[in-house]
Amino acid sequence: MSPSRVLVLNSGSSSVKYQLLDMRDNGRLAVGLVERIGEQTSRLKHTPAGGESRERGGAIADHDAALKAVAEELAKDGLGLDSPELAAIGHRVVHGGKFFTEPTVIDETVLAEIERLIPVAPLHNPANLTGIRTAQALRPDLPQVAVFDTAFHTTMPESAARYAIDVKTADEHRIRRYGFHGTSHAYVSRATAELLGKDPAETNVIVLHLGNGASASAVRGGRCVDTSMGLTPLEGLVMGTRSGDMDPAVIFHLMRVGGMSADEIDTLLNKKSGLIGLCGDNDMREIRRRVDEGDEQAELAFDIYIHRLKKYIGAYYAVLGRVDAVAFTAGVGENAAPVREAALAGLEELGLAVDGERNAVRGDEARLISPEGARVAVAVVPTDEELEIATQTYALVIGSGNHT
Repeated sequence: MSPSRVLVLNSGSSSVKYQLLDMRDNGRLAVGLVERIGEQTSRLKHTPAGGESRERGGAIADHDAALKAVAEELAKDGLGLDSPELAAIGHRVVHGGKFFTEPTVIDETVLAEIERLIPVAPLHNPANLTGIRTAQALRPDLPQVAVFDTAFHTTMPESAARYAIDVKTADEHRIRRYGFHGTSHAYVSRATAELLGKDPAETNVIVLHLGNGASASAVRGGRCVDTSMGLTPLEGLVMGTRSGDMDPAVIFHLMRVGGMSADEIDTLLNKKSGLIGLCGDNDMREIRRRVDEGDEQAELAFDIYIHRLKKYIGAYYAVLGRVDAVAFTAGVGENAAPVREAALAGLEELGLAVDGERNAVRGDEARLISPEGARVAVAVVPTDEELEIATQTYALVIGSGNHT
């Protein structure tokens, strides 16, 4: 019998999130997080299936030490990295450019290309590379697979992916719309079709991934045809700390009139804009509490957030022509009923509506919140990016016979 376990690693600049899954039943054997790597106050939280969470503190110097600590915790539960049941390690890699259109077994050529993409993903790809190299050192005999955030969006036509700038300049510097949150959009669009009892290849879905980072996608027959994020995750919707769409001349204005440097503007748009820039909070729960108390600044921030979201829903309805469902996912999308209600308010002529009672129900399962008999289904579909990464990793490794 083939090994059935996949370890999923999501390596950030100072953190490692991980899950160990058994692909026979998609069950989670363990989940955990190492945070504040490189600090004296590092922390590892590990939770085995059906067991109590364990925490350990103290300095964890680097990613190598972090993964060794993870391996130790897994071993305590009889799930060590040396287990013959481990089929592969799947890595989330944020930016794969145009080159990577599907999950890929990692070799030196793949590593070199991920490294070459660092200029367009300076915050993410270096950390992803570190995690990969550390995992390779721990299990050099084991297949390591990169699953790219951008891969699902590589099916966009050139008319959607290209910016209207000089072609030679764009090609030389790899400037185009790549899109992100791809594993989430892939999973949710497919899960939405299943919820409707439809074949994903015959289903058109607008997916709204609304978390601190937020993106929308238009998915026709299981393939992405447009998405809101672009060269970087800054474009598109209003987010927790990112501005989303903006006149690019604002940057020149801030340089010339405001005397700001490129780095200062980068920080402003990525970390001090969006909801936190508009009202000082980037937690939608806190913003809604303030709105309910009559806070005008919070109300304006909420209205701007909804206005942008509604524009994208309408735009992607036009792109698709026929829409079978609108699916809300991620932290805000799954939990903030007022966001879902406000985003679709006034769109009844498009067949879009929310049933108040259904929308108010909270739950962990995929569910419909549109009225009975609605022309377009409205769904809440909890995302599962780790399962998507594990599924793609396992299918690639076992399907190719490329496992130990």
